[in-house]
Amino acid sequence: MFNIKKQISRLYSSAIFAQLSLSGAWVAILAARGFSLAQIGFAETVFHIVSILFEIPSGVIADVFGRKKTLIVSCFMRIIGNLVMVFSNNFALVCVSIAFQALNYNFSSGSGDALAYDSLKSVGQEDYFEKYSSNQVIIYRVCEGLSTLTAGLSLILGYKISYSASVLFALVQLGLLAGLTEIRLAQSVEKKDVWKEILACFKKSFLFLKEAKKAMLLMFSNSFVGALDILLLFFLQAKLPMAGIPKWALGLSLLAMQGGGILGARIILRLKNVRYRVIFALSFLVIVSGIAIEHSGLYLLMSLGGFMSSFADDALQIRTNTILQGMFPSEQRATLISIESFTFSVLMIVLSPLAGLFFSWW
Repeated sequence: MFNIKKQISRLYSSAIFAQLSLSGAWVAILAARGFSLAQIGFAETVFHIVSILFEIPSGVIADVFGRKKTLIVSCFMRIIGNLVMVFSNNFALVCVSIAFQALNYNFSSGSGDALAYDSLKSVGQEDYFEKYSSNQVIIYRVCEGLSTLTAGLSLILGYKISYSASVLFALVQLGLLAGLTEIRLAQSVEKKDVWKEILACFKKSFLFLKEAKKAMLLMFSNSFVGALDILLLFFLQAKLPMAGIPKWALGLSLLAMQGGGILGARIILRLKNVRYRVIFALSFLVIVSGIAIEHSGLYLLMSLGGFMSSFADDALQIRTNTILQGMFPSEQRATLISIESFTFSVLMIVLSPLAGLFFSWW
């Protein structure tokens, strides 16, 4: 008999090991290796170019072949990406590593939430998904915080040891993913109909979005706000040392910023009656304020700006994700989540190099 508690527990546990690493402050690590902010911005662009190419196909593969399988594939992509970074001795190999990390993101981005929602729906507990989403955000922020807390240690140990440790975490994650149960609310696909089903999945997904203009607007709005937050947090890793923050305080500052996301993830659960437009407007204003504070040049205020940005982004993300999951058809769920990630990557490709130049000037 299907055990929903065991399923959700494994998804939580795998998420923990997916995020744990000694290379969380990868921007600071690249900067310490002598790469410029412009190069780092370009590396981020490479990540999102790969995401654009593979995000939607990876979602279709998840819907057709199974979400558990694509999560396992994502883990292998992570291992390869970390190994390439260990042996990287030039910027080209750094970009190759970033590309594999993008594939890791692609194959996991829609699969995990789709498997979780359909697992809950299969036992009539889909109302729990908002809390599940909130818990996943908290796991992400705590693990990211712990990873960035080791920023100073990573710089001392060196990138080779830091990325080797990430390989070990990925191997543990792989074992946890292997124990998941595949859930199919839609009819299973026979091998002879695979290509027909892939094309049908594409068609049905885009037809859904053509009719569901509200879903498209939600995707774009959430992606835009999320891009602003991610870029601010990325470049704060390099800008805080330039502003004079002590090395011992860098990790603590980055950890405090992740705490903003944890607070936002919890508070949004208490605001169920607040309209989405209000949540979006407040989130946008808070993140823009955080970006403005970053330009103060004072590392305490800059850290506060990062905290505010994380708070607003995660609150909006959870509310948006919950609304969208209720709108998505089960048989195209992973594909449609991937389309949202695709929208995010398009925005990041445009904004990443601009942000690199912008933060370099200030």
